[in-house]
Amino acid sequence: MIKLSDAASDLASDRRTLDRATCEGLDAADPLASFRDRFDLPDGVVYLDGNSLGALPRATRAHVDRVIAEEWGVGLIRSWNDAGWFAKPQAVGDRIAPLIGAARGEVVLGDSTSASLFQVVAAAARLRPERRVIVAERSSFPTDLYVIESVQEAVGGAEPLDRRLVHDDGPTLDDVLDDDVAVVVLTHVDYRTGRMHDLAEVTARVHAAGAIMVWDLCHSVGAVPVDLGSAGADFAVGCTYKYLNGGPGSPSFMWAASRHHDGARPALTGWHGHARPFDFEVGYEPVPGIGRFRVGTPQLLSLSALEASLDIWDDVDMALVREKSLRLTELFVSLVDRRLAHWDVEVVTPRRSSLRGSQVALRHEDGYAVMQALIERGVIGDFRAPDLMRFGFTPLYVSHADVWDAVDVLHDVLSSEVWRDPRFAHRGAVT
Repeated sequence: MIKLSDAASDLASDRRTLDRATCEGLDAADPLASFRDRFDLPDGVVYLDGNSLGALPRATRAHVDRVIAEEWGVGLIRSWNDAGWFAKPQAVGDRIAPLIGAARGEVVLGDSTSASLFQVVAAAARLRPERRVIVAERSSFPTDLYVIESVQEAVGGAEPLDRRLVHDDGPTLDDVLDDDVAVVVLTHVDYRTGRMHDLAEVTARVHAAGAIMVWDLCHSVGAVPVDLGSAGADFAVGCTYKYLNGGPGSPSFMWAASRHHDGARPALTGWHGHARPFDFEVGYEPVPGIGRFRVGTPQLLSLSALEASLDIWDDVDMALVREKSLRLTELFVSLVDRRLAHWDVEVVTPRRSSLRGSQVALRHEDGYAVMQALIERGVIGDFRAPDLMRFGFTPLYVSHADVWDAVDVLHDVLSSEVWRDPRFAHRGAVT
């Protein structure tokens, strides 16, 4: 576990040092500060929603324009070979692999995260055909639970598989693990609270019960160090539009440990996962390796935007990312404790660094209206029902001064009670 730097420890222990000048000093010494210039951030905005949609890398426009103008416009259909379009899902997967502790040939890009989760959970359940239970967390992102319902029916046949949901308040994972459990599906970093599981420790407990471990890494990849290989996990999925900054609709990825490649039977068997897709055979035969999880034609334009973002990640040290993430979240929590104690605001994210991802959630009874007032004043976070304001801290482009400014604006919104204006209570389709 990476420890906070001395400067961050000082911030946590001596609140007298908490002023904007101190934050600017931290930014001046920040080894990741130069990465901020590689993103196109709007003037006058403090963007703390990278845990939902990452900022736009400056190089993305030019890269996507080149793909459109040259590979599509000039190369036309020849680019499936000449520009390597057909191989992109695995080639780009290999670039994501180091960020999650995977080996080359273990990661492939898919469709939406929901579709990819369906693929891997079904494959995992089929590896334990004698067992009839899938375990998940009640607090999981809802799509995970909905997808598991589909897997229960698709894999279970005439008698659907059962589902057991665990929660911090009980039942716990240890309460439900037994010889009937085929698969455990957990989110590494909770999408609401930012609480983080010990990936290796939980995986070991699941394996001790003879079950298959599937991880959802949507709020982990690019934010915290992940080492699936060392943990001995089985399958994982993740999205690329949050901390990886691939853009809205950028494709998800699937990871399967190489030991499962030969025996894995994905739920959807499409022609791009066939051993010889251009022989156009009537029967399905899976390609060896991770490629069997492919289904159909990849979204090349979205994938090209992701490629541009991954050029940034080629230069990033994840240890530095984690250290800065902890500094930013520790600073935010310390400022909230110091400046917002007068108002009914509760920090629900774990204060212990080993249990925290790269976001902080605050509970407030009127959190939606408060967040809308914040956004109008240039501090962008988001809201999750019923009462959580989420603030994501992307270390590549969020500064310590941003954190100070965000809490300063939040203090003003709460003290002035501007959030009580009726217009801030109107809810859009997306919160």
